Amino acid sequence: MTAVTAVEPVVSLKYAGYRGVPLENGITQWLGMRYAAAPLGPLRFAPPQDPPPFDDQILAIEAADKHGPICLATGDNPANTATSEDCLFLDVYAPTNAATGSRLPVYVFIQGGGFNSLSNANYNGSGLIAAAEHEIVVVTFNYRVGPYGFIASREISDSPSATVNNGLRDQRKALEWVQSYISLFGGDPDHVVLGGDSAGAASIALHLTAFGGRDDGLFVGAAAESVSFATVLTVEESQYQYDNFVERVGCANSITGNSDVNTLSCLRSKTSQELQAQNKNIPYPGSQGAPLFMWNPVLDDDLIQYYTYDAFAHGDFIKVPVIFGDDTNGGTVFTPRGTQSQAQSSRFLHDQFPYLTTDHLERINTLFPNQGPNFPDSGPFWRQVSNAYGDLRYMCPNLFISTAFARHGNPKQNWNYRFNVRDPALTQQGLGVPHTVEIAAIWGPENVHGGCPNSFRPGAENAWVVPFIQGYWTSFIRTLDPNLHRQPGTPEWKPFTSVGGVAAESQDTALNRLLFDTSSTSGMETVDAAKRGACQYFSSIGAQIRQ
Repeated sequence: MTAVTAVEPVVSLKYAGYRGVPLENGITQWLGMRYAAAPLGPLRFAPPQDPPPFDDQILAIEAADKHGPICLATGDNPANTATSEDCLFLDVYAPTNAATGSRLPVYVFIQGGGFNSLSNANYNGSGLIAAAEHEIVVVTFNYRVGPYGFIASREISDSPSATVNNGLRDQRKALEWVQSYISLFGGDPDHVVLGGDSAGAASIALHLTAFGGRDDGLFVGAAAESVSFATVLTVEESQYQYDNFVERVGCANSITGNSDVNTLSCLRSKTSQELQAQNKNIPYPGSQGAPLFMWNPVLDDDLIQYYTYDAFAHGDFIKVPVIFGDDTNGGTVFTPRGTQSQAQSSRFLHDQFPYLTTDHLERINTLFPNQGPNFPDSGPFWRQVSNAYGDLRYMCPNLFISTAFARHGNPKQNWNYRFNVRDPALTQQGLGVPHTVEIAAIWGPENVHGGCPNSFRPGAENAWVVPFIQGYWTSFIRTLDPNLHRQPGTPEWKPFTSVGGVAAESQDTALNRLLFDTSSTSGMETVDAAKRGACQYFSSIGAQIRQ
């Protein structure tokens, strides 16, 4: 038998060597390792490429002791030194005593940000590893967002050196890196579980359905917090975004006066500061206001072949064990707090989903009547539009995916949840239990760079929820079952099926999901009839409105 030694802080990859940092908590971290070539110059708007190898004559070991720059965000100040176009880096956290033959389960987290920013950058994996009894490896990474990751047009599609959906291609490149190298850190490439929140959770949905549901062996399970179904355009429907951007940065022929100018070449010739100065959202054609998130994945008949609703409805996805879920008040942090009227509510929804018709909006207003409550410094329709937007974009897509897995996948390996642990300060603000608030509990309050409600912190009234939820998540990462290593005394998380054991297909079917509430009331709940009715309607129009 070959002796297996613990992973050395120095890890030699095919293209570089990195020296990790052992921590006092028994975890070693390797920060800022390059997983793809810098997407600069001719590689701007190109699919990710392999990192260039160091010259063997001058091979050096890099200190992996600091995070790589965060990718440029839409609306970000061009002078922000914390961000860069050269941003394709990842971090690995592993138990210090892990060995190259340990084959520990691997958790790869895809951060959110609406595909226009990276909102969970540089989360620390130590909390999850500790909660998993030092039996997992955690990987986090950056990917291109905004126009750098999601610009689309005929010029991009026709170019032999450019592609659309590059942000998603970056994610798959990171997953391929994990397949190639994670064993050097003690991880098992055959046991990779995806995690992600918001746009990261939407990315999970897109990887499950990528290439028509083709399984490339990149992961064996997924845990998604608050999947987001945004408006998904075709390349042709996205042309106005490209044309407007080209004109704003001075690359349109009518502005340069040079009919031989290639707009794509011109865009590549601009500095990132020049692009960032014009990297802002504009309204969809026919809408009044700019959407919250304009640059999005597009239908390309390749990586994304169908609208997400259609792909899951048809069963065209990878059948692996999954967790999906959402927060009770997912819309409150996004909607205009001063919303005064039904007309303003409908206008906001149409600005985000421009294919909503007048009939659609009237039906939504019926499904979501304005019943309050009212809060200080807010308009009387704020919570009404928040409820509608939260269900349209987050809650109902999550329930739909779970329903699709119950119908087409393994119904015994399909779990859903609702997070309803109320923080007093957020409740007082009227935010309720807002979008992805549970991520602070999953990672641990000290590992999310301040993005944690005070009541989740040690000694506070909701501190119990941290080990409570970590038990389920780390059990799923380790075994593809959230129950096997759950915290003692916590309820069994039953699969997402109807009460009668039949997959949910109609408004009359009650759905089982785990409710994270107070410590005394957490347990399985059924989705109420009003929610099922609203979600049934949204799924019926999902493809019509390009979700």
